Amino acid sequence: MVQTIRMQALAVFFCFISLVASAQKQRPFFFIQMTDSQFGFFTDNKSFEKETENFEKAITAANRLRPAFVVITGDLINKPADKAQMQEYKRIVALLDPAIPIYHVAGNHDVTNDPKESDIATYRNELGKDYYLISHQNMRGIVLNSLYFKSPGGVEKEAAAQAKWLNKQLKKARRSSDGPLLIFQHHSWFLNDPGEKDEYFNIPISTREKYMALFKQYGVSHIFAGHYHRNAFGKSGDIEMVTTGPVGKPLGKDPSGFRIVKVSGNNVSHQYYELDQVPDRIVLE
Repeated sequence: MVQTIRMQALAVFFCFISLVASAQKQRPFFFIQMTDSQFGFFTDNKSFEKETENFEKAITAANRLRPAFVVITGDLINKPADKAQMQEYKRIVALLDPAIPIYHVAGNHDVTNDPKESDIATYRNELGKDYYLISHQNMRGIVLNSLYFKSPGGVEKEAAAQAKWLNKQLKKARRSSDGPLLIFQHHSWFLNDPGEKDEYFNIPISTREKYMALFKQYGVSHIFAGHYHRNAFGKSGDIEMVTTGPVGKPLGKDPSGFRIVKVSGNNVSHQYYELDQVPDRIVLE
């Protein structure tokens, strides 16, 4: 009888510990999406003083706010393989507190509009993998090189490798679907309407339809991109396509800034902030 009571007490204790651990694992958090720092764009590659000012301001804000991580969705520099621009980008990235992970995403100005395998190799040598996973608590993030969708002609082998890898990761994520599944890339699949015409700022509709169907199948909730140098939003079923304005040079009415994304369980919310209007702290519910 005593042994039975002890076993029941132990079972209750371990159940309590499991519930506490699960609650801790799923506590609300936020991350920062920056994009298009694009060193050299303000002056057509003559200098990058304004990009330095903006990016330092953004990194200072991140150090103050303490996000779970920072992700920069492409066009880190303006002129592919420009050593001075890349060195300045890396110098400022190094100012971020080492306790805050930072993730880089390849953009067209990082690897050219029509990349070859040598361009991909140069990018990887500078910044590491161009497609990989981000994981925090129960959130799963898939980082993609959108040039493989936009301009695959010169990198067909790499594009096929990413496609195979992506399918595998989506299947894995569905099996452990206890949190949101997000995509991070440079080009938007679409800006406002999933059926919109092909243009410079989106991915061709034939490829778009194939992958949006795949993302729906496996439960992707949000896709975060840049490239447009303005904010734009659209939905395809339950998937939200979020295009974020630049840390660097704007091309529309939206000022230079970044996006703060809150994650609470399966709920994802986000807001764009101008660099001079970033709050002192982020309140999580």
